[in-house]
Amino acid sequence: MLCGVVSVAFTRLVAWFTKSFDFIKEKFDLPAVVCPALGGLGAGIIALKYPGILYWGFTNVEEILHTGKTASAPGIWLLTQLSAAKVVATALCKGSGLVGGLYAPSLMIGAAVGAVFGGLAAELINSAIPGNAAVAQPQAYALVGMAATLASVCSVPLTSVLLLFELTRDYRILLPLMGAVGLAIWVPSVTNQTKESEASDTRGSVRGYTSISPAADEVIWRGTDGRDDLELSVMGNVAEEINDDMLLEELKAMSKNCVKILLAITLKEAIDCMHGKQQKCAAVVDEEDFLEGILTYGDIRRSLSMKPSDTTKSDSRHPDVNTMLVSAVCTRGISYRGQERGILTCYPDTNLAIAKELMEAKGIKQLPVVKRGEESKKGRKRRIVALLHYDSIWNCLREEINRRKTIYQHRKENNLEEIVTNGH
Repeated sequence: MLCGVVSVAFTRLVAWFTKSFDFIKEKFDLPAVVCPALGGLGAGIIALKYPGILYWGFTNVEEILHTGKTASAPGIWLLTQLSAAKVVATALCKGSGLVGGLYAPSLMIGAAVGAVFGGLAAELINSAIPGNAAVAQPQAYALVGMAATLASVCSVPLTSVLLLFELTRDYRILLPLMGAVGLAIWVPSVTNQTKESEASDTRGSVRGYTSISPAADEVIWRGTDGRDDLELSVMGNVAEEINDDMLLEELKAMSKNCVKILLAITLKEAIDCMHGKQQKCAAVVDEEDFLEGILTYGDIRRSLSMKPSDTTKSDSRHPDVNTMLVSAVCTRGISYRGQERGILTCYPDTNLAIAKELMEAKGIKQLPVVKRGEESKKGRKRRIVALLHYDSIWNCLREEINRRKTIYQHRKENNLEEIVTNGH
């Protein structure tokens, strides 16, 4: 459980450092390369006091495993400081954008935490029951701590158990090892931190979503090529087998006939515009035609069904479509892991299968398609070029499946006729 708590503290530190560096970069308009440099500088300053946090292969882990046996091995108090310094330094580097893994840091942190726990447990029990030899050596706790921390930080419980068993070849360690790994995994799941580390990797993520809100983190889907066309598709090789994901990469399901409305107009005007063009939703844009949000009939129904506030008895009227503005009703963001983020968008060259998975995961029916390159000077806003409707994906998919079935049948019949002709 202690290893699980350390894992939660580590992942939260990574998230905090990530937000801090993003804030510093935006506040002072710094280039992206400055943040990793600051992270490296901070880690170097910590290493001046605790050089043991630096990566020297696994020499530092081997020294920890000799705790209490050799004069050069660190003591319990020093191990406590090293584990805390290693957590802070690793989170600082990870949050700043420096490239690096979590495997080796997790092993060292786990070894230090396990050795500290084992040493303290032995001292407490021996002081309470003099002469008691029932507590294992700190090295055994260090080994189990390595596996437990690795499992909790990287979410790899089976890998951790098998790895440590390969190192020790001792069946006696399996039961306490599995118990420690299970509890270490359980602690982050209770605190909803099992996948918090994903947020720290968004700056280098290849697949994600764009945030048009200035307060949100920017995560961009990047195509394999630099195309700036207006078709949300990736053309691939045509295979004989009908596969949903493969077809989605080749379909063209965007609707360029999307309704655009301004933030400052009333709901009545927006409804008339949507009704006149027979659209279920509209893209909300500012005066410069940059995307601000999405307005659907669901948003309108929710706004009209809201009860008037009790705090203002003088103005207890029900919402009126003739006076209510679109800016007060439209959807301008989503709640992601308890935080408000910008509205989800994608690019014209985004893989359509990924867009489908995102819409299903977030329970949305429309996804704005924005143009690359043109950003608003006020924030991370982009111009909308089309809307992707979830229903249109399945309609195109059914049409494509039927078309390919027909082609396949024709080819099969032609091949059969050719075989018969050649046979004669």
